[in-house]
Amino acid sequence: MPDDGDLRRDLVWRIESRRAAVQTFLRTNRPRIRRRATLTVVLSSLAALFTAGPAFGGETFSTSVQNALGLTTDETVWRLLCLLALLVSVGAAVLTNLGKSQDDIGRLSNAEAANTELEGLSSLLQFGHLTVEDAVKLYQQYSAKIPFVDDGPGHPVLAAPVPGSYVPPPGPGRYGPPPQVPGYYVVPPQSPGPYPPPPPHG
Repeated sequence: MPDDGDLRRDLVWRIESRRAAVQTFLRTNRPRIRRRATLTVVLSSLAALFTAGPAFGGETFSTSVQNALGLTTDETVWRLLCLLALLVSVGAAVLTNLGKSQDDIGRLSNAEAANTELEGLSSLLQFGHLTVEDAVKLYQQYSAKIPFVDDGPGHPVLAAPVPGSYVPPPGPGRYGPPPQVPGYYVVPPQSPGPYPPPPPHG
């Protein structure tokens, strides 16, 4: 039966591996989600601009555009503005619906929150007085919020805890140490045995 230290080290490895997967998800998806949100705002603003000009400027606005573009009639100006407003409005609507259908903002928020929660859980487990059983429950609770984040290669699945039972981690050599998170300390693995005595002097 493994002791409490072995259980803690194994759980810390699992937590840090899960955090690494979450951070990979954030690095991959955060720029794309932000670009889509920015583009949606820009297209919506352009749609308002193309319709606000004729609405408030009237014939003066259409005449100014006609002279600036060298068009023959103001009818062409109205058609061009309507076409541009239609195109940018459709583009903004498509991007908005894509974001809602994939719940991009919700997923990004959940992943960022889970990353912070897992970091705090790892700290409590290593330096606090949190029991392994309570830590396992919190780990599963936090992981349940991010089912869309794929586990990294070699990440073991933590089974539901059964009182008084323990599922040992994979055998030696099956997986490496916890992923190194920049600026974060991970407890080093336990030494396999005492160090050999120093060589005699002389």
